Amino acid sequence: MKRSFWGLILPILLVSCISNKRINYLQNLPGNDPIELNEFVPYAEVDYEYVLQPFDIIDIDFASSNEELTKVFEYQGSRSARGGGGGGSGSGDMFYFTGYSIDKDGMVRIPKLGLIKVAGLTEEDARIKVERKINEYFKEKVFVRLRTGGIRFTTLGEFGSSGTKVILKNRATIFDALAMSGESNILAKKNELYLIRQYDGGVKIHQINLNDRALLASPYFFIQPNDILYLKPMKIRQVGNANNVSSSLQLGLGFIGSILFLLALIQN
Repeated sequence: MKRSFWGLILPILLVSCISNKRINYLQNLPGNDPIELNEFVPYAEVDYEYVLQPFDIIDIDFASSNEELTKVFEYQGSRSARGGGGGGSGSGDMFYFTGYSIDKDGMVRIPKLGLIKVAGLTEEDARIKVERKINEYFKEKVFVRLRTGGIRFTTLGEFGSSGTKVILKNRATIFDALAMSGESNILAKKNELYLIRQYDGGVKIHQINLNDRALLASPYFFIQPNDILYLKPMKIRQVGNANNVSSSLQLGLGFIGSILFLLALIQN
């Protein structure tokens, strides 16, 4: 009886305990040079700059000493709508309504200028191209500001909330994305975060270890527009209907209590 009892209890105890090494972020893992507190960590040198893709949404502003002149190149109501503000998630994305969409052929349509191909260009190259095009029409200089409408990314798997989100910043880290997504579930495999990133003409899948402090110097520390983040669950996630460790532990303790109660009845 004792053997069968412990045969039932031990598996539950094992799956109900998760090491802090699998939970804590930014640890000095064995095999890596340790990064101490207050130590300066330079960013990784990345030779790739995001290029605009079909179906991106870009924000274009025009400036000139003649304000009426710039209105020719804007859709009616877009400036006032943009001034009304917007949210930081997909449900309040103002740029979806006020920005300029790049079509499947990589073209953006601007009033008066018509179609201009910008896909495959960096933000700066696209800005220069639009500015040159617009100044072909007027003697008075018109300045252009062009940028993506925030950093759009999608989260799947063991996040607090999944779906497409928008960070209204020019640069954001992987932890900005985690914070906006409601933190990772305690049952997430933090050492197996899959980053699906778009490149010119295709995609690549990169694996990130959130437990590793060396991530600070990784080329994937900063997210890019259209990144997809997939956080895998641990196998313990499959035990019962538990959504977190505390639920699993309560389930296990309840089971243990029931077994002990039955044993007490049998022995008496």
